[in-house]
Amino acid sequence: MDAKDMTDLTFRLQTLAVFRSLLDDSVISALARALHDGAKLASDEEDDEDASADAVAFAGSYASFVSALFESEAQGLSSYICDAVVDNENVYLRRIGAGEPVGKAMEEAAERELAVLQRLCDLTPEDFLALLPGVADSLPAFDTEKADLIGLYHARLRDIGKFGYGMYARYHVFRVGDKGEIVPVHHPDPQRLCDLVEYGREKKIILDNTKALLAGLPAANILLTGDAGTGKSSTIKAVANELAGEGLRILEVRKEQLRDIPAILDVLTRNPCKFIIFIDDLSFSHDDDNFAALKAILEGSVSAKSDNVVIYATSNRRHLVRETFSEREGDEVHLNDTLQEIVSLSDRFGIHVSFSKPDKKTYLEIVHKLAREKGIEMEEQELDLAAERFATRRGGRSARGARQFVDSLLSNKAE
Repeated sequence: MDAKDMTDLTFRLQTLAVFRSLLDDSVISALARALHDGAKLASDEEDDEDASADAVAFAGSYASFVSALFESEAQGLSSYICDAVVDNENVYLRRIGAGEPVGKAMEEAAERELAVLQRLCDLTPEDFLALLPGVADSLPAFDTEKADLIGLYHARLRDIGKFGYGMYARYHVFRVGDKGEIVPVHHPDPQRLCDLVEYGREKKIILDNTKALLAGLPAANILLTGDAGTGKSSTIKAVANELAGEGLRILEVRKEQLRDIPAILDVLTRNPCKFIIFIDDLSFSHDDDNFAALKAILEGSVSAKSDNVVIYATSNRRHLVRETFSEREGDEVHLNDTLQEIVSLSDRFGIHVSFSKPDKKTYLEIVHKLAREKGIEMEEQELDLAAERFATRRGGRSARGARQFVDSLLSNKAE
């Protein structure tokens, strides 16, 4: 790459409009600086008294770029650029994802900019090191390989109706950050439906409803209630993992973030993916402000209605609002109306699935299956007695308790 090419690429990077936010990326901004300094160095005349200073500036900016690339832990430059471009959430993608028209000017700008970004992908260490041949061995190289960025981007556009765009195409589990922003979960719980023993009827109800959502059919909000450790949360996570390849995404929202849901729905409604908003361990006190927020969402208010989103919530309580006997005997004039509003919140979910503690037979069946999967060899009678003792110490039988018991056997075996 000569001075003219470097100058041209540096200029074209500054003309990005659709992908302009990429210029704020730590690696790409450092790369742009290295290209700028490299172009300046390459254009120096041999007798230019500033050539030495330009060489130092280039060496520093190039090393800073390589350092940023190393810190990113990417496989190489082309891999990093491809990921950054595909993950970039811009107005072009959002319009296509929402099925809205894209003007000719924007379409042409996107194609032109993809060609510029393809040139970044094609850069090699030699393009830079050749500028300082005398000290090239002192400068760090970087890994890269040929990549068809334009082809990859167009393939993502073809699948946008199923897998979405940006981070939604790369990840399938998300959470709400402290500022109300949607954040991807890089290492989600790998729970699978085949790992969950028993509760076949309950799993089928949730799975069928979720498949209806994916098919564009009416799908209900679901409330999962029952004893602790019976697999309510695990079932939702397993369904999300099972159907991720079909475009299902899951967003976990904490109870204190319920007020953020209307704003979140404004974002998700324009997204072609289907979403489960997951609220775990839900319960309220009678004067909890979040109670009204959830009620409005479940009623489908104008600001909280979206055809591509369902809400799945778990609770250890059938009635989501904690009550005391003194509250039932309060002095409110229309006390019965208030009590009805409190106990009816759970009825606002279209489907209610109850998970009950397993009986002894079912509990031991879960233990046997998990023990076989983990390669634990024990006499059945001995295994059953130990499992029952474990359940007694833990206050009762549950699917979670069965898994904890088997894990304890593995720990003891390791010792």
